[in-house]
Amino acid sequence: MKTLLAISGAEAILLSLIEENVDTIFGYPGGAIMPIYDKLYEKDSLFRHILVRHEQGAAHAAQAYAQVTGKPGVCFATSGPGATNLITGITNANLDSIPVIFITAQVPSPLLGTDAFQETDMLSLSMPVTKWNYQVTKAEEIPEVIAKAFHYATTGRPGPVLLDITKDVQIQEFEYQYKKIKSVRSYIPAPVLNTSDLRQIAAMINAAKKPLLLAGHGILLANAHKELEDFLNKTKMPVAVTLLGKSAVADDHPQFVGMLGMHGNYAPNMLTNEADLIIAAGMRFDDRVTGDIKRYATKAKIIHIDIDKAELNKNVKVHLAVLADIKDFLVRIIPEIHSVTDASWRNEFTRLNDIETEKVIVKECFPGTGKIRAGEVVHMVSQKTRREAIVVTDVGQNQMMGARYYQFKYPNTLITSGGLGTMGFGLPAAVGAQVGQPGKTVVLFTGDGGFQMTVQELGTIFQYNLPVKIIIFNNNFLGMVRQWQELFNKKRYAETNMPTPDFPLLAKAYGIASNMVSEREELDAALDAMLTHDGPYLLEVKIEKEANVFPMIYPGKAVDEIVLENDRP
Repeated sequence: MKTLLAISGAEAILLSLIEENVDTIFGYPGGAIMPIYDKLYEKDSLFRHILVRHEQGAAHAAQAYAQVTGKPGVCFATSGPGATNLITGITNANLDSIPVIFITAQVPSPLLGTDAFQETDMLSLSMPVTKWNYQVTKAEEIPEVIAKAFHYATTGRPGPVLLDITKDVQIQEFEYQYKKIKSVRSYIPAPVLNTSDLRQIAAMINAAKKPLLLAGHGILLANAHKELEDFLNKTKMPVAVTLLGKSAVADDHPQFVGMLGMHGNYAPNMLTNEADLIIAAGMRFDDRVTGDIKRYATKAKIIHIDIDKAELNKNVKVHLAVLADIKDFLVRIIPEIHSVTDASWRNEFTRLNDIETEKVIVKECFPGTGKIRAGEVVHMVSQKTRREAIVVTDVGQNQMMGARYYQFKYPNTLITSGGLGTMGFGLPAAVGAQVGQPGKTVVLFTGDGGFQMTVQELGTIFQYNLPVKIIIFNNNFLGMVRQWQELFNKKRYAETNMPTPDFPLLAKAYGIASNMVSEREELDAALDAMLTHDGPYLLEVKIEKEANVFPMIYPGKAVDEIVLENDRP
């Protein structure tokens, strides 16, 4: 019989992470989590710990790391404010379905419920925004609880989990044994696809004259981009993507017709209400995609495939709701399809996209005169990086410009905050993306507002010499809010005009190379200098102060009421 080793709870936590192939941790130490960090000191050669400057940064970095590696992220924080500082990042990961293991420390078990120093009820706080959470009050629970955490986080619809571990448990010793979990009673993460659904769907596809496939984030989460391409190649069906579905299909794929949503492309939004069949694959019909839901897809039968039963018929009542893993669905439906979408339907998208190109894209990407536009910067970066960079965005106008004008080639190369729309996400997410893919060029597009929310993570970039390329679009405004104020509040710019610091000087304080450009003639050389620099680089670009993002579906309007320019009085 194998003799079991008696070790502390803190060491058991680290050994359990090793069993789950974890080698990278994002975190910030503190009093209640000190025993874990003490053991981490002993196992320094087995882990790479990234010391962030704020716990929110650890959460966002761990999420981005998970997205670019395909492995769950891991994040440490101490009790009280350390743990509560994670909540925004946990919520962000939850809404975007990213597997992250959050491990927070807690006051010793005898002090629970006494309002002890830095005690916070993290189970109650995190319950609405995690897939699963658990408080560990006995050291013997650690192996099984960590195994469950990884199982829950990575199976079915992925998501964050939180383990709250009391300080005394970290010190207690017990006989350690680890066993990975392959199933949990009553938890069925992989639904069985109904064969009759397959036959019905195939018949609907074969009969459709104007089908449209909507590809969401689920394609990327299921690693189903190859199966999606096979489906498209067989059906010749046009495909549009959600914001988080960007990069699920290459932008130059002949059937790719653009991005859906409020600031998506003209053609897929307009023709949503002309399609006779819509196949929603791994997306959740977010309100930014549907517009006025009562006037959405008015002529179409809708098939919705999702791995999460709660999403089916939640926002849009569909003709056929299919509970399935999207990868399994695509593999099994392809042999059943016999018809090919007529080219005349795809040509309708081409015609409308040509209108958008003339009225919007040319003016944004090739303005020629006036102040620099964000779109032309993104377009130039796309060309100079051969479309191969990992693009991280913050939230706002910079996010829409990055998603619209970078021509994505490979899956999982857009890292952005979708469901929560978290300003400040960009800089720490760029940290996580670069740590996860050290050999890749990571470019961050951020605004002057969002950048300042987590600016302290420049210290993390400096400490680890992460070669992140940071582009700050500076218009001295909270750009997207200002756009809404212009369109809907008669230019009453209430608290959106924002003076900014000397960003290059700030970067210099952290030992990061930097530059600022305000003239178009300087832009090409400045981008080359940034991209060829060996190490991190910050480039501030002064852009048109009152530029807007179009096309746009105004709030309360239908998708086919999308406008290409400001038509407000």
